Amino acid sequence: MKRAALVVLLLAALAFPAVFTLPFPRHVMIMIFLYGSLAVAWNILAGYCGQISLGHAVFFGIGAYTSTLLVARAGVSPWLGMLAGAVLAVIVSQAVGFPVFRLRGHYFAIATIAVGEIVQTLFINWDWAGGARGVFVPIRRPDSFVNFQFNESKAVYYYIALGLLLLGLAVTRRLEGSRPGYYFRAIREDQEAAASLGVHVAREKLRAMALSAALTALGGTFYAQYLLFIDPEAVFPLSLSILICLVSVLGGVGTLWGPVVGAAVLVPLSEYTRVWLGGTGKALDLVIYGALIVLVAVAQPSGLVGLARRLGRRSPPGQ
Repeated sequence: MKRAALVVLLLAALAFPAVFTLPFPRHVMIMIFLYGSLAVAWNILAGYCGQISLGHAVFFGIGAYTSTLLVARAGVSPWLGMLAGAVLAVIVSQAVGFPVFRLRGHYFAIATIAVGEIVQTLFINWDWAGGARGVFVPIRRPDSFVNFQFNESKAVYYYIALGLLLLGLAVTRRLEGSRPGYYFRAIREDQEAAASLGVHVAREKLRAMALSAALTALGGTFYAQYLLFIDPEAVFPLSLSILICLVSVLGGVGTLWGPVVGAAVLVPLSEYTRVWLGGTGKALDLVIYGALIVLVAVAQPSGLVGLARRLGRRSPPGQ
């Protein structure tokens, strides 16, 4: 039944652009897929390996800037720029992770915040990369898959975003049953015990960081090509790292579908409250949005997936 439900959900997702042809519903779904894929990537490091990062915007921004600068300065295909951004994000993750992983708990989280602020400041003052003004992605005609630009319709962006989410889920699903996946969870539960059993803790943490960074960078490239403009305030802010964390925590960290559920709840909530109440000028959309997040977090700390599992265990057999 679970497989049948997943097939139905996938078919519904594939058919969505054909049913909803207006730009806004498609945009909301694209944002759900994007933030879902970012939360899935963050969940590999934090949910499975237990390393709470609040600096994942660094990898998102690296992916966005690498592809954009390669397109704007050298005319390189955005698809190649996407791969280059993922490779560069992995390199940066290893350079950052080696010293930062010496810290634990809230000290590690604070260190990732500091790294994010440093990188954002560097890009704000880097004139060749556009500085605080940002960089425009050159508009190419005609629209084509090769150019990664589809200005006539959001449908292709929709399917690419869906593909990124499915890629993240496939990697996570494969990881769950693999040896590194067991190592990650052992480190999360008790780092000293894992080390005593022969797990190379530092190496496995760096592996989780690299995998998470690469998937996050792919989302950064997609974001840049979707909006055709980036600046340090858009792709490196602390608020983005917190939002990625929040999506996963709301859905359920350490679970396969938790980040997707969190994105499916938070993104429409944010978008529709902004549309309906954002024009009042009193920030009522942000007040309601924040209040609902706090309510869910307090009422169900294990996330929505945890709540669903608890309700399922309470249900009588056959119901």
